[in-house]
Amino acid sequence: MSDKELWFPISEYRSRVTGVQERLRERGLDGLLAFQAESVTWLTGHFTRAYGAFQLALVPRDRDPLVVCRDQSAFYVRLRGAFDGCFVWRDGDDPVATAARAVTETFGPAGRLGIEMGAWHLSASRFVALRSALPDTVFEDIGDLVARQRLVKSPGELALQRRAGKAAEAGMTAGVEAARPGVLEREVAAAVSAALVRAGSDEPGPGVLASGERALHLHGGYGDRRLEEGDTLQLEVTPCVRQYHARFMRTIKVGRATPEERGKAEALLAVQDRALAEVRPGVAAAVPDRVYRDGILATGLTDRYTNKTFYSVGLILRPSGGEPLEATPGCTWTFVPGMTFHTYLLVDGFGFSETIAVTPDGHERLTNYPRRLLVA
Repeated sequence: MSDKELWFPISEYRSRVTGVQERLRERGLDGLLAFQAESVTWLTGHFTRAYGAFQLALVPRDRDPLVVCRDQSAFYVRLRGAFDGCFVWRDGDDPVATAARAVTETFGPAGRLGIEMGAWHLSASRFVALRSALPDTVFEDIGDLVARQRLVKSPGELALQRRAGKAAEAGMTAGVEAARPGVLEREVAAAVSAALVRAGSDEPGPGVLASGERALHLHGGYGDRRLEEGDTLQLEVTPCVRQYHARFMRTIKVGRATPEERGKAEALLAVQDRALAEVRPGVAAAVPDRVYRDGILATGLTDRYTNKTFYSVGLILRPSGGEPLEATPGCTWTFVPGMTFHTYLLVDGFGFSETIAVTPDGHERLTNYPRRLLVA
């Protein structure tokens, strides 16, 4: 076996596990069944691109975690895992039966266990089968307990997000250079993807890439539309390094931009700058959220704005959308040093965003690119 390829020091994994174990003891639980893919990787270090196959982490309240996974993934438990304990299932086996055996051997036949009921790996039918196989085990939904432990990033995690931010900048440059009249959207996407991978991203992206009418709306994907002179192109680059994400969005005008369009972009960027100026430890997220909403309405570009303005990002394994925190009207959480967010606005076809980290005295931009309307 080759040397371990841990993404973080073993001491960091032990600290993560200890923090979760403290929460389990507070709730009188014997352990945790962590089904969310991010929970498995964050707690144990185990990561494989086949994380879509059935897997989970077993976290006893006073011992090292173990992993249940397909036998083809066990190599990555040994390679990247901070802890070597592993139960495997093989193609043709019943994975839930393997999980039930692992639970019995680890916790006994009548444990009281936390379980991540909202995890996409844990379908309703799998939970019913697991409960049937373990009739004397008591399950308690622990919700987003582990995800909330992940909100404050370590220096090592922030370093990976900074690297992702650099890759994002390279991707945006490639997109601007490729966006010319007559070029297919998918050709722009190919240029962005190649640049992201070359710059260190583990995934090609892009995120949003949409022109024409679709540029007015979030989450447009590229297709076979040819760009035209004067088109608006929305581009969001979404790279990750070791699955830690940073992303940002810019609006690109193809060929030319009118004075009116430049004025709209400047007005919206000014709103975003005022909102970001409010971000610092101890400030309620509702404060910059209100600056966003009041400022957007004051521009007169729309009479209604419903999008969230901040959402936490870090370790993301699709199809998960991110971490638990969002800034919306009525939110009650506050900023803490080490939290990282994607913060954005999209109004009347003009979209701008950044990934930021909360610092002891304010915030740091993890994406650094000219904050203006871009003209290809």
